[in-house]
This record gives sequence, C-alpha cells and structure tokens, in this order.
Amino acid sequence: MLKLIIAQANLIFKGGAERVVLKIAQHYKAKIYTAEYSKENTFEGFKDLDIEIIGKSAFAKLLPYGRAAQGLNYGLSFYNFRIKDDYDVINAHIAPSHWIRNKNERVLWYCHTPLRDVYDLYDYRLSLKKSYQRPIYAMGAGAVRLIDKDVVKRIGYIVANSNNTKSRIEKYYGRRDALVLGGGVDYEMFSNEGDDRYFFYPSRISPNKRQDYAMRAFEIFKSRVKGYKLIIAGDVSKDKLYYDYYTYIKDLASKIGDVEIIVGASDKKLNELYARSTAVLFAAMNEDYGLVPLEAMASRKPIISVNEGGPIDTIVNGKTGYLVNSIEEMAARMEQVSEDQQLASELGRNGRRRMISKYSWKHFFSRYDKILAKAKSGS
Repeated sequence: MLKLIIAQANLIFKGGAERVVLKIAQHYKAKIYTAEYSKENTFEGFKDLDIEIIGKSAFAKLLPYGRAAQGLNYGLSFYNFRIKDDYDVINAHIAPSHWIRNKNERVLWYCHTPLRDVYDLYDYRLSLKKSYQRPIYAMGAGAVRLIDKDVVKRIGYIVANSNNTKSRIEKYYGRRDALVLGGGVDYEMFSNEGDDRYFFYPSRISPNKRQDYAMRAFEIFKSRVKGYKLIIAGDVSKDKLYYDYYTYIKDLASKIGDVEIIVGASDKKLNELYARSTAVLFAAMNEDYGLVPLEAMASRKPIISVNEGGPIDTIVNGKTGYLVNSIEEMAARMEQVSEDQQLASELGRNGRRRMISKYSWKHFFSRYDKILAKAKSGS
C-alpha cells in the first residue's frame, strides 16, 4: 500500500475538513502530523490513528491564545519541519500545513481553501480591527502572503475541494493546474425519519458561517407560519472572535424565540437532527465546499443554501434544494417546503440520488488513488 503521511494544521473541531482528513487517514492507514490536537473536541476516530503533534514556536508561546498565535504557530511549525519517516507522498490539508513543502519533497496539497484571512477575507478581517491594530495586521498579512506564494509554487500537485476553491487558487497563486475533487459522505449513516417541524443548521459557530443569517430568515418565516423551531448545532472555539459571535447569536436566539443552539453534539445526535428535520439551512460566507448540503441530501432532506461558494457545485436549484440570494428568499423557500410535503419529499429523493452518484467515498477514492500515484512518481 502507498505510504501516505498527512499534514493537517489542527484537529480541534468536528468540521467538514476534519471529516475528509479522517477518512483519508483511515483509508491509507496514514500517520498525521498536526500542530494542535484535542481528542475531546474532534472526531473520535482520530483516537485510533497515529498522530504526532509538532511545534510550537517559542515566539507563539508569548502571544495570547487566538488567531494570530495559532496562525504563527501552525505556519512556523510546518515550515521548519523535516519528516524523517519513510513515505511516498505527503498529503497536506488545511492551510498552512502545506508549508511543510519547504523542507520536504513529494507534497500533494488537498486545498480546502487558501488562507482566507490574508486573501479573500482580508478586507473583512481588517475592518474588524481597531485603528491602531490595522498597520500591524497589514504587515503581518503581507509577510504571510510572500511566504505562502513561495511555498505554493514549489508544490507538485494541488487538488481543490470545489470549483470555488480552484478559482481562488488561480486568483491568488496564478496556478491553473489544480484538479477538482470534493470530499465524500458516508451516506449509509444518514436517513429520513420524518418531520418534527424544525429547520436545522449544523456548522461550526463562526461569523463566516453566518448563523445569524439563518436566524433572521427563520424570524421572517416564524411571522408567517407557526409551530416550527430552528435548531443550530456546532462547536465553539475559545478564540475571542468566535466566542463573541456565539454570545451574539445566543442573545439573538432569545429575542427571536423558538431557536435552540446545541454545542458539542455527537455524530449520532447530528444524524438524528438531520433525520427528523423539515429542511436543512446553510448560510456560510462564500464557503469553500460545504459538506452540510451533501449530508442534507444524504438524509433525503431539502437543502436551502445561500447562492455562493461550494454549494453552487453540489446543489441543483429547484431539484435537490434551493439556492437563495437573500434572507427574505430563504424565508420564502422555508415556507414553501413546510407547506408542500410532496415537494419536500421529491427534493429529498433527488438529493439522495445525486449524492450517491457523485459524492460517495467510493467515487472519491477511485480518483484519489490515481492522483496520489502520479504524485508519488512525480509524473
């Protein structure tokens, strides 16, 4: 079997990228190098794998825990790390784990997204800073971009998880050779167990995921249709940016009413919540790929998503769910599927068929095996 090593920035959440890393590591029996690992907060399956924590930079230890310290630690840890194990290919995942290319050969980067804080979300992140912080942030982001672009031009193979991510790779690195291959879903684990009259939005609690967007849509829906709830489920980082957002949406939930926020739900619980929902919502900001729409389809549930990012690839508008362009339109689609059970069932059946035919793990690994073989040989 091919000797694969995986580089992953951190393993501290239960998210789409972590699911992909876990599945690839299990499939190839790969060792994982990471800069931060929390057994309690990520998927249980990682406990059975060979995981080694690398870093931490002396300078990063002086900084308070947060995005800057994390980013610095992750970047320097991988940039300065030389692998001593025997391997065929290093498979890097979440940025900046791909910086492992600096001192190692035969690196394939499965790009979930370039570093968004210094590229497409740079202006947004800068706007959140206080005036005296902005020059420092700008200088730091500029330095990161220089290192990042130098490393990426030396990586042999890049696989993008969506056309959206591929377009970012072309825009920020000038590379047009990235292949597109989205992660799969264990569709056998998902089912439709009826409709308990609630909408479900599972995703990490983050301003990028825009849980407040779905909540505002539910507020409009609630003013027209009675007897429904909105359930939001996701993990929360202790980083101030994310925890402040969590506090904000908790307050918003209290004001709107009939909104429940669940933190730290198990896989079993999440699957149960999918199974008994009326429909699944997704509102992430220009999402790289997005497994939530696929898991909704695997559960035979209509998916109502913002019309941007990865969901544009995976959702067939009007056939497997809906792509919406405003909060008001999301509310209208929620009303439509809640009042037309036949429509909701048809969308769910279509979604399940599409998910199995295009996004199963069997489909994924049939292609990934070939890509890794080329990366190994350098051809």
